[in-house]
Amino acid sequence: QVQLVESGGGSVQAGGSLTLSCAASGYAYFYMTWFRQAPGKAREAVACIYTGRGTSFYVDSVKGRFTVSHDDAKNMGTLQMNDLKPEDTAMYYCAAGSAGGTWQNQNLYTYWGQGTQVTVSS
Repeated sequence: QVQLVESGGGSVQAGGSLTLSCAASGYAYFYMTWFRQAPGKAREAVACIYTGRGTSFYVDSVKGRFTVSHDDAKNMGTLQMNDLKPEDTAMYYCAAGSAGGTWQNQNLYTYWGQGTQVTVSS
């Protein structure tokens, strides 16, 4: 059974930090990506990491503030979010994939977590 379980969301003030985790099981994947969806907006890819190599990618709006990592031994992904802004408020999802393609392409991802809410107040 494939499972992706996020944890670590919450409410913080602007400038604060949160760490999201994603525990994966039952699926061999090559990369893990964090997406977010704010109310009334389309879901967007935020950060991606390739397991093994550790190569990572970020959307411009979070570069320098967010750091994505992955513990290959534990099949656990982490998104460290610093200097949070109100515009970071969204439901955050992790997804895992193994097909070739552009990491922002949501169609690459078969399995998704249930999401964890991040709320940043000004």
